[in-house]
Amino acid sequence: MSAVKTVSETSVKGLNLLHRGKVRDVYEINERQLLLVATDRISAFDCVMPTPIPNKGAILTALSCFWFGQLGHLTEHHLITADFDKMPEIVQQNADLSGRSTLVKRTKVFPVECVVRGYLEGSGWKDYQATQKICGHELPAGLRQCDKLPEPLFTPATKAATGHDENITELEFVKIIGAETAAKLSSLSLKIYKEASDYAQSKGIIIADTKFEFGLDANGNILLIDEVLTPDSSRFWSAATYEPGHAQPSFDKQFLREYLETLDWNKQPPAPVLPNEIVEATTERYLAALRLLTGKEL
Repeated sequence: MSAVKTVSETSVKGLNLLHRGKVRDVYEINERQLLLVATDRISAFDCVMPTPIPNKGAILTALSCFWFGQLGHLTEHHLITADFDKMPEIVQQNADLSGRSTLVKRTKVFPVECVVRGYLEGSGWKDYQATQKICGHELPAGLRQCDKLPEPLFTPATKAATGHDENITELEFVKIIGAETAAKLSSLSLKIYKEASDYAQSKGIIIADTKFEFGLDANGNILLIDEVLTPDSSRFWSAATYEPGHAQPSFDKQFLREYLETLDWNKQPPAPVLPNEIVEATTERYLAALRLLTGKEL
């Protein structure tokens, strides 16, 4: 595992770097196209770790491309190609980008996270314990941590450039993007989640919750964008070992968060260096998600 070359940061000579996020570097190809590069960076508690996770960018890219194909009948999306040989020549000159890059349509991104929860965990569990609600949704009494919800819930959040995304009510969601668009995004998010959840369950994975992002293309069409149903944007649990009433073993970065909780660290930068065993175990979880969902290895 340690022999795998990692990519923590990219630089593409001749392309304008528009944004360096927690994981992705975004480059401008032209007015209509962007290059998204998934690095091996990993973040937790809104801090980027100094230690990269081998193969992580390639896993995120492979999973997102799989889901774009799987869900294409439900929604248009921004993916043009992930085939490195079909990328612009200026991209192909950078071998480090192979396997972790997608050429995508440029969109006007809606400033919201479209979160869907099928199970009671994370901030939803904390809200429920305090108020018996999640983002204004009333829930039955007596639910346990990680219980399956009666129906999947759409619980939007603001997109924070820095710091935590914050849960908002659907009324606040409407105020940000308008009633018609809000209704479309809510309905689409729930449809995508339900279909993906059924598929994943058939492969032995529970998608406890996830978040989607959408944008408008040049013609005003709503597109599914960014990453889709990856271990970075979702909680993946094993269906075989699922047992409500406590936290679940996961195929996502919850494992890393739990390790960090054992440290004497105030969750402010600089983040601690990760030991090899945590790095390798994180990669193995991400690879397991890819293997189970797609039937493929990297």
